[in-house]
Order: sequence, then structure tokens, then C-alpha cells
Amino acid sequence: MGSVVRKRAPALAARITARGRRLTAQRVVVAEALARERRAVSAQELHRRLHARHPRLGLATVYRALEAQVESGMATRLERPGHEHAYVACDPEHHHHLVCVRCERVEDLSEDVLGSMLRAVQSRHAFLVDHARLDLYGLCATCRRAAEAV
Repeated sequence: MGSVVRKRAPALAARITARGRRLTAQRVVVAEALARERRAVSAQELHRRLHARHPRLGLATVYRALEAQVESGMATRLERPGHEHAYVACDPEHHHHLVCVRCERVEDLSEDVLGSMLRAVQSRHAFLVDHARLDLYGLCATCRRAAEAV
């Protein structure tokens, strides 16, 4: 099974195993499904979408696979209202996120956009930022236009 999985998604398999994790078909299925999403999804939503093609894939397995992706940097966990978590696949390069609170579309925000803010933090607070994770929540252009049209 491992060699079949490696042939199907070699880059994905390499990211899954990069931190010593075992490569399993379930982890690949969850990682591929999350990578196809263009918006943040909860573990329950992802499980429902996968259930028809993978009826033996349990919700607990989806949770564990998503948390393993977060730990390895393959995904980010975002917070929805009511303290519900949603997940989004991430590129290997360090970045931040713009999250639409209406359609839940997630867009990457490059590290270089925050350069002036990080310099201001260092100057104003004498604090040298080692690393940061920033998720900005608001309305994307499409949802903002739809809200203005009403």
C-alpha cells in the first residue's frame, strides 16, 4: 500500500513522512481532500465529504490526520465562531492567512507584507519577533460586494 500511495502523491507523501510520521492511506486521503478545498473546513465537514468514497474512514481518524498535518506545518487550524475549529491546507513556505468570515475562503498572506509591522513592533516595544502566525478575519472582495448590494 505504501508504494502505491507514494506513486500517487510523491510530494504529499514526502511532507507526511518528513517528521517521522508513518505514511498511511488514510492520512493521504485526508491530506488530498483538504488540499482540494478552497475554504476552511471542519473535521466533521471533511469526514462527511469523504464518507461516500471511504465509508470505513472514521471521524476520529480524520481528526488525528488533520492534527498531524497541523503539527507538521501542512495545515493550519483556524477558529470559527463558537470555538469550532476549521482546517486549511498550507504551502511549505511560511505565510499568514486572510479568512473570509462569510464564505470561509482562505487566502495566503505573504510574510513580506508584514515586514513593516514587525519592524514597528521591534522599534516601539524593543521586542524582536522570532516567529509569528497571523490570521486576519474579515470579508473577501466578493462577499463585501454582495453585502453592499443588499
